[in-house]
Amino acid sequence: MRPGLKIALGALLIAVAGPAGFLTYRLLNAAHLIAAPGARPQSVRPGSAPSSMSANAAPDAEVIRPTTPERLPALSFLDQNGVPRKLTDWRGEPLLINFWATWCEPCRREIPLLEKLRAQSGSQRLEVVGIAVDERAAALKYAQAMHIDYPILAGGEDAGVAAIDALGMEQALPFSVFVDRQGRIVAIKIGELHPEEARYVLARLDAVDSGRLTVAEARAQIASGIRELAIARAKADASPQPD
Repeated sequence: MRPGLKIALGALLIAVAGPAGFLTYRLLNAAHLIAAPGARPQSVRPGSAPSSMSANAAPDAEVIRPTTPERLPALSFLDQNGVPRKLTDWRGEPLLINFWATWCEPCRREIPLLEKLRAQSGSQRLEVVGIAVDERAAALKYAQAMHIDYPILAGGEDAGVAAIDALGMEQALPFSVFVDRQGRIVAIKIGELHPEEARYVLARLDAVDSGRLTVAEARAQIASGIRELAIARAKADASPQPD
């Protein structure tokens, strides 16, 4: 695993501070779960956990990400058959582009959800594309063994990292890019994608494609909605469980 690549989890903080500390971390960072296209936001590196955190403390390490482009760049990768494909080849279809790696546990957990979203998208006709930030042979072997039914692009780890940089993202996995039929980036969900988050974002993506929402309106609703969902999930995770 490349040292610069990290998994977007608060696992270290869970071990150090326990559920209460993790809840604080999740609440403080809920606003950073969505990357805003066209902005240069400051945020905590998703795979990093603060060395110390109190209820009133701010995260102790911030970085500035490059600008996330408004439109999906024409990045090129090899598909599973070795054929070069550009991300813009899917222009005209709503896209969910998932950055993943075989060594990333939350990435692996997402795969059944991604397959389900694609299969059950109905008239929306969502296409899911996986970009492996991993060695090509390892990614293709895993995709075959798991019978992944959506396109997998695997140009090697360096190509995956270059794509992450082109999107103005931190080198942390997993993350998912939601793109409308015109190739505009509507949202980037950082960290493991959950079913309720996916449904929320895809509903607004469909509203953009049908003309019921502008891209700006959809982005604002998604940022607010994902934040609320993250806070609700963090509170539920921190609640005492019955014996």
